[in-house]
Amino acid sequence: MVTGSRLGTRVTPSLVALILAAGLMLGGAASAAPRRVVSMNLCTDQLAMMLAAPGQLISISHLGHDPAVSPMADRARAYGRNHGHAEELFRLRPDLVLAGRYSGGAAVAMLERLGVPVLTLAPARDLTEVRENIHQLGQALGQEARAARMIADFDAGLATLRAARDAAPDARPLRAAIYDPNGYSWGNASLAGQIVTEAGLHNIATELGITSGGQMALETLVLSDPDMLIRSPRYATASHAEEVLSHPALTALLRGGTIDAASGPDWSCGTPQLLGAIAALRAAAAQGGAAGGDTTEKTPRRGT
Repeated sequence: MVTGSRLGTRVTPSLVALILAAGLMLGGAASAAPRRVVSMNLCTDQLAMMLAAPGQLISISHLGHDPAVSPMADRARAYGRNHGHAEELFRLRPDLVLAGRYSGGAAVAMLERLGVPVLTLAPARDLTEVRENIHQLGQALGQEARAARMIADFDAGLATLRAARDAAPDARPLRAAIYDPNGYSWGNASLAGQIVTEAGLHNIATELGITSGGQMALETLVLSDPDMLIRSPRYATASHAEEVLSHPALTALLRGGTIDAASGPDWSCGTPQLLGAIAALRAAAAQGGAAGGDTTEKTPRRGT
């Protein structure tokens, strides 16, 4: 027999069995679905509200409650709100915190030092990563079956939209420009760019060498003469970055026949809400084309 030198405890076969059993119990507890989940990121807010079991999600970020950026703001009223501070989240006694890769880094580091489990999800850059994030979060929440159903419904909805788009192909896809605060635009290697292409539109960012995202000069935008201008809605408070969205040059562009369209909360994150964004953009293109007459003969003026 072996006797513990410091505690004087004799290690017997029965004690070994008890230790192993305790270890198995702890391991099982660690792998059980978390019961108190807190989200500190707008995109994990939305996926968690869709996937979590009743009572499992106890708090989401304050942005999840903001209708300007959250398509699920009404549903968010059922959850507490947080501002992503480590001490605030720690007091909620979570057994899982959901975070985004590019926000709340200091708070995440502090929570991890305090022993709080944190799942960090990267923002989806394409539709494949939307599915991957749903699957990953479903596993973390112990909601694998619910995640699988969500992915299947997402794929079915996307297939329906694509079938409707392909059933009546345009003679020439409308040329669309995404224009956000500070003149920022998005190329096809981005989620916003994929919304545009899935709606059957041609993203002019590809003509200008913008692949994922980058600034587009106002002069370049106007000279590119897009068929559709997609601007993000302005916030209620004044913002210098948003002033370019109401520049007189854009007003003149719209008066010249360019279709005025808007992005919105459905564009904010890689969730099944993207299906609504694609459908709305497709409808805006159809309605704008009908109202503005035949745009297939419009000659583009490309910027340099």
